[in-house]
Amino acid sequence: MDLKGFAEGSVTSIIASASTHPLNLIKVRMQLQGESHVPNPFFVQSYRPAFSLSSMANVFVPTNLESTPPPRVGPLFICVRIIQFEGAAILFSSVSATILRQTLYCTTRMGLYDVLKHKWTDPDTNTMPLVRKIMARLISGAIKTVVSNPADVAMVCMQADGRLPIEQRRNYKSVVDALSQMSKQEGVGSLWRDLSLTINCAMIMTISQLASYDQAKEMILEKGLMSDGIGIYVAASFVAFVASNPIDVIKTRVMNMKVEPGVEPPYKGTLDCALKTVKAEDSMALYKGLSQQFQGKYLSLFCYL
Repeated sequence: MDLKGFAEGSVTSIIASASTHPLNLIKVRMQLQGESHVPNPFFVQSYRPAFSLSSMANVFVPTNLESTPPPRVGPLFICVRIIQFEGAAILFSSVSATILRQTLYCTTRMGLYDVLKHKWTDPDTNTMPLVRKIMARLISGAIKTVVSNPADVAMVCMQADGRLPIEQRRNYKSVVDALSQMSKQEGVGSLWRDLSLTINCAMIMTISQLASYDQAKEMILEKGLMSDGIGIYVAASFVAFVASNPIDVIKTRVMNMKVEPGVEPPYKGTLDCALKTVKAEDSMALYKGLSQQFQGKYLSLFCYL
């Protein structure tokens, strides 16, 4: 890849991610929906006491009650509520984190993959074996995840902030402010929170997409159902998203949790988060946000085209 192609690919990727940012925000809100330790301001109602008490009575009557657990709602409802409670501008309020994440993510991956591709391509046949292609993508994917993880954590926290009660919100002004405050309050290590899970997610996406693409392409072309193109890519990507979405849900919840000194965190780690999520909700909770992730992928594809 020459410098022009590298620049064009990076810029296109950044524009595509920024364009689909609202869908990613809704996806994050859906993935966090149902966490028992975080009250949902959309469903908390205010009540007035139905009777009066003497000023001498030492009785406490709460004014804010959550009568029943909030029901699960769909992406359209969440989008309407976000606009109603936080304003339409909030849909792009954390786009600075998305741009930084995609800049680090895409440029690192493309650069490293291109280097490995040139190094591992057979000079005689000018081809690269499938095993080496997978290894090149896994290595470049793991390294770009390490580089972009701080921006990824900041992006998730900024996107999830509006669902918290006002007194608990972080109120980050930008991705720089988010990274600065997180480093001061939770330590620099918090920027690489649960890095192994993020790497695993990227690896599963890479392997499942490569495997499903090759298999789908072979079967469809053999039966003559369609020619090689976007249709096969859609099928391959769908399989990859189904395989990786549970990890993405857990990653979002672990990245978003607030760690305070002397206070036990909501999740002790990846496995604890998965078990608590399934126990408090059900196994389908691990597939929250799947449709938004899928839609965002193909809106991004149209931006590339």
